Amino acid sequence: MDKPAPQRVLLVIIAVLLGVIVALIAGILAALNGGNTVVAISSGGISFAGTVTLVLVIMNALRLL
Repeated sequence: MDKPAPQRVLLVIIAVLLGVIVALIAGILAALNGGNTVVAISSGGISFAGTVTLVLVIMNALRLL
């Protein structure tokens, strides 16, 4: 049985917000490690994409989506 659309939307929003948190932490750590702005932004972007993908795959495997 499929989940209602609002529940799916909220689960995707949770995944995106978790990705934003991880991206911010990765960017801050990259900047504190001596990297320039480009390195911090690319580290944050890669972390965001990886986290959102991982969370959505896990939610899909658990049949939450």
